[in-house]
Amino acid sequence: MFETLALYFSYPFVRYALIVGVLIALCSSLLGVTLVLKRFSFIGDGLSHVAFGAMSVAAVLNLSNNMLLVLPVTVICAILLLRTGQSTKIKGDAAVAMISVGALAIGYLIMNLFSTSTNLTGDVCSTLFGSTSILTLRPAEVWLCVALSILVVAAYILFYNKIFAITFDESFSRAVGTPVGTYNLLVAVIIAVIIVLAMNLVGSLLISALVIFPALSAMRVFRSFRSVTICSAILSVCCASVGLLTAILAGTPVGSTIVAVDIAAFFIFACIGKIGGNA
Repeated sequence: MFETLALYFSYPFVRYALIVGVLIALCSSLLGVTLVLKRFSFIGDGLSHVAFGAMSVAAVLNLSNNMLLVLPVTVICAILLLRTGQSTKIKGDAAVAMISVGALAIGYLIMNLFSTSTNLTGDVCSTLFGSTSILTLRPAEVWLCVALSILVVAAYILFYNKIFAITFDESFSRAVGTPVGTYNLLVAVIIAVIIVLAMNLVGSLLISALVIFPALSAMRVFRSFRSVTICSAILSVCCASVGLLTAILAGTPVGSTIVAVDIAAFFIFACIGKIGGNA
């Protein structure tokens, strides 16, 4: 097995895939803890459907780099989602359902009406559940992912204390003068960037798993916010690496394999938590 892995690592596309996978897993896990604690983890699912709709439009327009359309559209929808969710007429969960289902339906409709692909079913399936495109990354795409990941991690570290404050007590943070709306907006924009980055790795329907499972697993064992965040980041990176390498060796779907490893890790941490009396 080690000889096979060494052979695969001699190919640049495997190294590119592993770098991108690790960076996406790291970014996803950082915001996952905040979203789970704020009971807003379903925003990832909603934005992933928005990204699917934008990617459908990009495919119809034959854009050479769909990131130019998908990223700004997803970020704008994250902002609208946050604003709409604060409305007294449309609550947060209803806003997510409305935007996500609408984007998913419109995206599939556009692909059916205007797509010139001879394998529409395959295109839709690969977009929803991930594809082998993670193994065909170009150096420019890898560098873009590295740059965006650095921005995400830097923003999280820079505003860590503020994110911590709004995660646990928005009312108190607002009372002491913290611009809660601004930092909620920052979280929404960051998660939108993560969603777009993860599309090629696990597909739009499985992105939420990268956000939720590492955070929930870490919470089975640890209790402090810092410990949960660090454990979630380490666990997410390890699961993504194991899942990606397993998919390459076994020839299984990349996205589904990574999520399966995350699920297995969750059950392991849940057992450890029960044995230690933490869950």
